[in-house]
Amino acid sequence: MKTIRYVLAATALLALATSAPGERVSRPSRLIAGAVADPARPAEDVARDAERRPAQIVAFAGVRAGDRIVELAPGGGYYTRILARSVGPRGRVFAVVSPGFAQRPESMNRLRATVSSYPNVEIVVSDIRSLTMAQPVDLVWTSENYHDFHNGPTADIGALNRAVLGVLRRGGVYYVEDHAAPGTGVTATSTLHRIDPQAVRDEVRAAGFRLDAESPVLANPADPHDARSNDPSIRGHTDRFAMRFRKPG
Repeated sequence: MKTIRYVLAATALLALATSAPGERVSRPSRLIAGAVADPARPAEDVARDAERRPAQIVAFAGVRAGDRIVELAPGGGYYTRILARSVGPRGRVFAVVSPGFAQRPESMNRLRATVSSYPNVEIVVSDIRSLTMAQPVDLVWTSENYHDFHNGPTADIGALNRAVLGVLRRGGVYYVEDHAAPGTGVTATSTLHRIDPQAVRDEVRAAGFRLDAESPVLANPADPHDARSNDPSIRGHTDRFAMRFRKPG
């Protein structure tokens, strides 16, 4: 019975990806749908699926079986689990954390516990601004972190985006998802923990990328954009943008 239930869940995810009126979205592969429907995912992660729409987002980013993915700042591993299953056993996910994160035992132990069930995931400790990889990767992924890359006395978003460009293969994808604060530039990154989508477009293109596509599936026009992204009044329902940039081939 459990197997039937998860097969049905995967089928429903495939249907959902093309059922929203007026939205042009990518159809998830069976690997992606199966990754989201995986019964091993924690209940607290599954509870967030309605807001995060992972099957559609992972498909939009262009994740495929066998891909090598760098995930910047994986946090608690919500997407780490899904990406690991979505690329299959021939793929690989490099969960990149900062040296500061690595010095927090509780956070690191939680992440290690998360990835212990996924042999194709490797934790990499590195300053993202100087990140290098032994081989080029197909995709660099960051979700709800880009605004934080602006914060701190040593922040250098230009260096970070150039490092991302450097680790990608030609034609590789840089996926950026974050909380929107239209018209604010980069002034809300540490106060509201949001960022102006136009600032992201400008900064990433300045590093040498071209904007390949944007997805509306996480947009919420009802968000007033004036509360912190984790404020109880809006948490989980912020207006978010999803952008796919591509390294010239």
